[in-house]
Amino acid sequence: MNKISFWTGACLMSFALGSCQQPPKGHPELNDSNTALHLLVPQHVIPYKEWNKEEIKASLDQILSYLETATPMRVAGSGRTTRLEHGDFRLASYEWGVTYSGMLKAAQATGDVRYIRYVTDRLSFLAREALRFEQLMKDQGVIDKQMKQLLHPEALDDAGSMCAAFIKARRLAPEVDFSSIISNYIQFIEHKEHRLSDGTFARMRPQANTLWLDDMYMAIPAIAQMGSLTGENRYFDEAVKQIRQFSNRMFVPEKKLYMHGWVEEADTHPAFHWGRANGWALLTLTEVLDVLPAGHPDRNEVLQQYREHVKGIASCQSSEGFWHQLLDRNDSYLETSATAIFVYCIAHGINQGWLNPISYGPVAQLGWSAVASCISEKGQVKGTCVGTGMAFDPAYYYYRPVNVYAAHGYGPTLLAGSEIIMMLQNFYPRMNDSAVQYYRSQQKAATPIFGVDGKEYR
Repeated sequence: MNKISFWTGACLMSFALGSCQQPPKGHPELNDSNTALHLLVPQHVIPYKEWNKEEIKASLDQILSYLETATPMRVAGSGRTTRLEHGDFRLASYEWGVTYSGMLKAAQATGDVRYIRYVTDRLSFLAREALRFEQLMKDQGVIDKQMKQLLHPEALDDAGSMCAAFIKARRLAPEVDFSSIISNYIQFIEHKEHRLSDGTFARMRPQANTLWLDDMYMAIPAIAQMGSLTGENRYFDEAVKQIRQFSNRMFVPEKKLYMHGWVEEADTHPAFHWGRANGWALLTLTEVLDVLPAGHPDRNEVLQQYREHVKGIASCQSSEGFWHQLLDRNDSYLETSATAIFVYCIAHGINQGWLNPISYGPVAQLGWSAVASCISEKGQVKGTCVGTGMAFDPAYYYYRPVNVYAAHGYGPTLLAGSEIIMMLQNFYPRMNDSAVQYYRSQQKAATPIFGVDGKEYR
């Protein structure tokens, strides 16, 4: 090997580490004439790579192992002090409803029954203990806070996500009777939650008759799941109606993003495009499309809304693969839970044929690389914004803390990794000219730059 080719090879290998600034003394300067500069290794902050399902499953298994120990299924105390034993996370929260859905998706993607067992064990535990805690409340007037949310929900946060998870689990564990819990949840959603005069789900905080974008997810997927469970079209019709009414008020067509909040009496609304709330909206559209019958008259409307939102989301992705806390403000921090939700929804859309893999496969894969970098060896998910209300100034969103015990990061990460595994089974990503490209057939060219006919192109 001559000096020029040796120096070129060394430089190609070391460029990513930033060590190839000047050639060693006695070696020719690297230039366009003696080196294929387009093959220099980019200096990515987040690994930019081809993934395989074994690597992804290993990350998901880390999360599973951690959560198996961090969410015990035991009752502590007795009499008036009886409560669920505390772990790192609650077993009956909206965040954990997403986690149960993520576990079920992981079971589907990997074939590993441990993920199904995690869900059925805990939901069966809650169903069994509900009877004991209901009696305790009647006899002594006290009840564990988690069980109170399950038995006597007071907000959509208490009901919708968990209701959807129980319905999904019912299909996998029909021997366990979840019917009373599901009925209790849906009764609250349909008949007790506050609404605007046109029926749109609303809250009386922080201002009267406020719409929170979060509430698309906290209610609508459960309603759509009830349609799938019962076969009653009225549930599908209500789900579509809610999507339309939220979108008419809160979707900004110019940006193809949703506002986080809308206040009935305000003439100007707080137009902050919070990442996770947009994630909840996109996840709502995704989950409704999963169960909305193909012949439903409004299916194309929901699908078009999903595609428009994906366009807006994809345009905001950062160079590292993450999305920002405020999607259109690049000086806000990079946030994990929203990123994971977007990865799942986009990858799922590709797998379902709603999106073109050529356009969106690399977006989802880059996002997964970002999310994977936030899974610790212990199985904790880093970089997740804590629970967040609705505000009228940017500082509120910019300075929300992040925490590994923010439960919002776990379910979306399980969903994202699982759907990427399924995407890798359906399509064939390859690095071509240093960029990830998605192909419908396997590309076997050995060169770093190639065409779909397998030939090298310069």
